[in-house]
Amino acid sequence: MTETSPIPDLHAATAELDPPLAALDLRALRANAADLVRRAHGVPIRVASKSVRCRGVLEEVLGSDLTGKDGFQGIMSYSLPEAIWLVRRGARDVLLGYPTVHRAALAELAADETLRSSITLMVDDVDQLSLIRAALGTDSVRPRVCLDVDASLRIGPLHLGVRRSPVRTPEQAEALATEAARRGFEVVGVMTYEAQIAGLSDASPAVRLVKRASAAEIGRRRGHVLDAVVSAVGELRIVNSGGTGSIEVSVTDPRVTEVTAGSGLYVPTLFDDYRAFVARPALYFATPVLRRPKSSIATVFAGGYIASGPPGQSRVPKPVWPSGLGLLGTESAGEVQTPLSKAESLRIGDRVWFRHAKAGELCERFDRLHLVDADGSRTEVPTYRGEGKNFG
Repeated sequence: MTETSPIPDLHAATAELDPPLAALDLRALRANAADLVRRAHGVPIRVASKSVRCRGVLEEVLGSDLTGKDGFQGIMSYSLPEAIWLVRRGARDVLLGYPTVHRAALAELAADETLRSSITLMVDDVDQLSLIRAALGTDSVRPRVCLDVDASLRIGPLHLGVRRSPVRTPEQAEALATEAARRGFEVVGVMTYEAQIAGLSDASPAVRLVKRASAAEIGRRRGHVLDAVVSAVGELRIVNSGGTGSIEVSVTDPRVTEVTAGSGLYVPTLFDDYRAFVARPALYFATPVLRRPKSSIATVFAGGYIASGPPGQSRVPKPVWPSGLGLLGTESAGEVQTPLSKAESLRIGDRVWFRHAKAGELCERFDRLHLVDADGSRTEVPTYRGEGKNFG
């Protein structure tokens, strides 16, 4: 379910700027942040930086020092160089969401106590431990690590969820934790990301049934995994779970110490059909009409910002204002132009506003975001790209 569009206000606030441009409605962002906190019922929320990719927005949510405020605490980074960059700018609690094999960044981590005390690495394989230890170049440091445990649902040969960690059973988790400790790592956490719950719309009864079954399965298995890991290495500081679409499920487990969310701040089109929360789209991009090949078609500049994931219509940006516009099946959203149907009212130079299918990926296309507040005032902040950063 979605609320009233803020685009007219964004349109007015950026009227003198030349598109293409990306604009963020701060009212929607703040309402989304408050709703995530409400859904978390007091469990701290770690912000997934890959779904934000703009330091100014991270500061809006976490505070200017990037440490946390108002129910948000810490960052889940998608790259070790990114984590180091964020710590250099004030962050003090960064959990990598994915393993790293970046040797130069690991050597930098080894040489800096602030980095080591602020960053937790993610592991799910003994070979990663070997590579990390070699890249560190010393046996004298004790990096913090979190174990990524597979949270997919398996029914016979059917695999529901993403292909992440090979660690699934309590025995496997205990063995990895034991080996990590033996090699001089400090095991501080366990993560279970149930993508088949967090990343699937709950609009259909069949999907809701699968989500319930998956939640029950991972809830039971996570408890056994945690018991096994604690028996091997002692109490844990981090038990991380969930995503924007599964916060309510994750926080029902009293052993979960934090949940992760990021997409729920911007609310891209992939989150439009969730029943668990009100979708308030916050991030949009605008691009100008360049030509009119026929009376019913207007062609806008660029626009082909296709999201990652399985190819298909769900990954294509959606024209949303003026309303009623559609993409052409023969061309869709293009590299340097995008023709739109039902465009009789559009004229050369008019703007068309779109929404992206995923959250932070749009920031890889723009150097800056224009943040528009409730009073119509506008602030410009650089994206990662605008700060000259590309972490993959």
